[in-house]
Amino acid sequence: MQVGALTVPNRVFMAPLTRARAGEAHLPNALMAEHYAQRASGGLLIAEATMALDGNSAFWKEPGVHSQAQVEGWRLVTDAVHKAGGRIFLQIWHGGRACHPDLNGGAQPVAPSAIPITSDMVHTPKGKVAYATPRALRDDELPGIVEGFRQAARNAKTAGFDGVEVHGANGYLLDEFLRDGSNQRTGPYGGSRENRARLLFEVLEATIGVWGADRVGLRLSPLNSFNSMKDSDPVGLTTWLAGELNRFGLAYLHLMRGDFKGLQKGDLMTPARAAYKGVLIGNMGYSGAEAAQAIAEGKLDAVAFGTAYLANPDLPERLRAGAPLNAPHPATFYTEGPAGYTDYPRWDGVSRAV
Repeated sequence: MQVGALTVPNRVFMAPLTRARAGEAHLPNALMAEHYAQRASGGLLIAEATMALDGNSAFWKEPGVHSQAQVEGWRLVTDAVHKAGGRIFLQIWHGGRACHPDLNGGAQPVAPSAIPITSDMVHTPKGKVAYATPRALRDDELPGIVEGFRQAARNAKTAGFDGVEVHGANGYLLDEFLRDGSNQRTGPYGGSRENRARLLFEVLEATIGVWGADRVGLRLSPLNSFNSMKDSDPVGLTTWLAGELNRFGLAYLHLMRGDFKGLQKGDLMTPARAAYKGVLIGNMGYSGAEAAQAIAEGKLDAVAFGTAYLANPDLPERLRAGAPLNAPHPATFYTEGPAGYTDYPRWDGVSRAV
């Protein structure tokens, strides 16, 4: 199908999956290139959450795209994926209040309001610790955030990506501005939906200015309570956003349909499909059969698979053949080295994983 400027060979996409293999210098590397190239048969790979601006680490060893060395590291990845026949977008991201002083030279994290994450802990060199209370950003600081995303988009282009996905989900900075549980500010970036979405829309406009709209996607998760997130009307927010996003002409809207913690319920996909006129990607907990049915019924255009793609580098081939799937190993999700990263077996084409 057509996804913005790209023609993709199938509707099995790889969701962005933070794997913390970039080391303390946040440098993409040859091991990451191997990981993504192994999965290149998907319609589109969406690379993991990547720091748009320096000093905003939330995962300790996640990659960045704000330095020349990081750009060169990502070039290893894009060259490997393209050589394997794949297509890859980079997810550009600001961790917001999910960042921690122990990961950022003692710097206090920033957010729309001075409200800390209380439902989770953060991994640091000192072990798992509580999140810090963030500092509320001033309105006059927000153009710098937008400019950081603009530069990250430029760097992603230099690194050879096929496009970028703006990370507006999972309780990170842009999502924190969107939802009223974390955004309690007044002024032009708080209060109404229009104001809470202002920063996201400014980031989209900046990114589109670099890439063109047909190579920019957006990920949202209005129902997900991860990182102490909540909105008073997630379905209403989704419906309104889906309609507003039509004017941007994005390559796609990538919507997480559920809540990691199971605390918040609701159907986001139906109103999103009704309101959004572009390519709609569903994500979270789809089996191959459910994904195929949803696409056949016109409810979605594609599905982004997370842990299933993590554990099955040949996931499109397995789903096409109805082959068995490897089980993922959560203990290795955020460790170092190839174990649980590049050593998942491929299907032998008969009946079992080898």
